Amino acid sequence: MGEDVEFLRAQIAKLNREQTKVQDLLSSLGFALRSFNNLNQFLELTPLMSARVVDADGGALVLFDAQGQVQLEKFYCGEGGDCQFIQQAFTQLQTGNHKTNQEAATCTAQEALQFDEKLQAQLGEKIRVCSTPILVKNVTRGKLYVFSRDPQYGWDITRRKLVQLVADQTAVAIANNDLTSKLRSKEKQDRELEIASEIQNHLLPSECPQIKGLAIAADYRNAYRVGGDYYDFIPSNYDRIRRQDDPKLVQCVPWSIVIGDVMGKGVPAGLIMTMTRGMLRAEVLNRHSPAKILEHLNRVMYADLDNSHRFVTLFYSEYDPKTRTLSYSNAAHHPPLLWRAQTQNIEPLDTQGMLIGLDLDSSYEDAQVVLEVGDIILYYTDGFTDAVNSHGDRFDEENLVRVFQNACQHCQTPEAIVQELFTQVEKFTYPKVRGGDDMTLVVVQVQSEAIESHLCQHHDC
Repeated sequence: MGEDVEFLRAQIAKLNREQTKVQDLLSSLGFALRSFNNLNQFLELTPLMSARVVDADGGALVLFDAQGQVQLEKFYCGEGGDCQFIQQAFTQLQTGNHKTNQEAATCTAQEALQFDEKLQAQLGEKIRVCSTPILVKNVTRGKLYVFSRDPQYGWDITRRKLVQLVADQTAVAIANNDLTSKLRSKEKQDRELEIASEIQNHLLPSECPQIKGLAIAADYRNAYRVGGDYYDFIPSNYDRIRRQDDPKLVQCVPWSIVIGDVMGKGVPAGLIMTMTRGMLRAEVLNRHSPAKILEHLNRVMYADLDNSHRFVTLFYSEYDPKTRTLSYSNAAHHPPLLWRAQTQNIEPLDTQGMLIGLDLDSSYEDAQVVLEVGDIILYYTDGFTDAVNSHGDRFDEENLVRVFQNACQHCQTPEAIVQELFTQVEKFTYPKVRGGDDMTLVVVQVQSEAIESHLCQHHDC
């Protein structure tokens, strides 16, 4: 009787020591999970821990890598002469498991079972192998193996649960690493977008130029950090503007007023917008007619736009302060609206012409209009008329004409007109724009008579 009691006490003490050991091991693994920033460092521990908690001879961590292959990630083997043999069995099986990119990093239950059967077949009956899947969001990202040289090694429910605990903590470490990688990638993209946005903002006019006889206001609101809308004011004679040595000469210089839109959104559209700006500014210096400028621009940009499967709409106009004449040509952009102060009627400024980048041999038409004091022109992009409210209705051209007409009759300055138009579209789309696009408005108002011709007659303006 006394011996039985002693035996029982010894068994209880042994069981307590085993429980304490398991608790210490799992606690250490939990500490490593909280403390390690490097996933690889944590994964180094998992085969060792899984083997120790279930009294196995060794452990192995197998992951499914980004190329869809089964990869022996970490391996632990205690004392014994079979370590190299066991490791080779894992290594040989990891080949021949190529998958498509779409299937990468995933493994079906059937595939995992087949892998286990092949592994056991490689190792033979002398080595017992047991495994537990590593599930991240219900996707098998790998397996945790323990092996024993004891053919009678039991894979009971207690051991299954203990190895599953290690596998679950491994899954948490993998999931945390995935989130960290995505966060870093997102932060990098945000920084690059911020830089791209700053560059683009610097390329758009910071303020409207002082053109003799005109008052100008503009506003640009992009839907994304980088947008595809473009507007610009380009003097026909940079040298004269730059010198500013004679105000009479400066006020004789014609100015180009341009608005355009790259089909598409985001960074690709922003890059093409930047390219368009540079090429157009260079082309303007050749002093060709508006139609010829668009024709040349189309030829120069055609290959790049064709390769990127994008197009550009562009309305190019040039205002001559000496004659108060606006010469223009249109490459399929929404025609600007001219509000006549005398009749209070609105007429579109349009010519025939294809999108920039659609056809290498596109030709464009020239047109002219003489502006009178009080006349107002509205340049805009389709983001304004395509703004959609919560019911799915577009703001459309009819609404734009109506609010523009009303603004011209009641607003005193181009700035007030621009503000009024944006206020109206914001009311229409309240509480927010659905699937919004970039919006650009440029309003030009004729405020004075043309410059007397004799002031410019001795100069090449």
